[in-house]
Amino acid sequence: MACAIALNDLTVAYQGHPAVHHVSGGFTPGSLTAIVGPNGAGKSTLLAAIAGLRAPTSGQVVFGPDYVAPGAVALLAQLSSMNPDFPLRVLEVVAMGAWVRVGAFGALGATERSAISHALHQVGLEGFEDRLVDELSVGQLQRVLFARLIVQNAPIILLDEPFSALDAATTRDLLSVIKDWQRAGRTVVAVLHNFDMVRAHFPQTLLMARELVAWGPTEQALSTENLEQAQQRSLAWQDSASWCAAPGSRERHIHEHKGH
Repeated sequence: MACAIALNDLTVAYQGHPAVHHVSGGFTPGSLTAIVGPNGAGKSTLLAAIAGLRAPTSGQVVFGPDYVAPGAVALLAQLSSMNPDFPLRVLEVVAMGAWVRVGAFGALGATERSAISHALHQVGLEGFEDRLVDELSVGQLQRVLFARLIVQNAPIILLDEPFSALDAATTRDLLSVIKDWQRAGRTVVAVLHNFDMVRAHFPQTLLMARELVAWGPTEQALSTENLEQAQQRSLAWQDSASWCAAPGSRERHIHEHKGH
């Protein structure tokens, strides 16, 4: 099956140091994949590269022909990076999901308003349309952001630690939304740190420690051997090590890296 997203020898570096190093593989259409790994493993950087927010240092992110239209990729950033201190109503935030269709200043027609109402119902926020976002709890704000994704209706959905600091009820409800996306054939990729959740709800897992450790069925990817390998690689990181820019020079970089 053709990939929805293909990673071709992808490296992303910050100030000369690799956060994602020579990662290759593909997300199949309709797959539900967790990205996991130690702290500093490059998980959020990988997601940002897929979303087009970080340019590759080398290699490529390639989308399948059905996933190249404007608005085909939706990204939910970490809540810690969000600034809710804007005088915006819940309705206005959720309506942002329709921008790709109506434009930033376009009027919302009956179809879009119906989609917004459905999304708020799906995340359990009916009646919250006129509430200001700075009045919401953390869980309610995340529900609003999920409703915006529902309205956006993108075939690829990227989630960066979507359950951090959420209560159990909100986590359960938003997991249900994610499973609805998968049943609808959307490709969902989520950065997560809770391995129990990953094993219970995410059929595919990408385990990384800057480099790829394992990618495949979750139980295989999260084997004891693979988890130990990821931890060992994280302990061996040297932020002062240089990155290799040229394809084919990976072996030289690893040799130099081990020599530091």
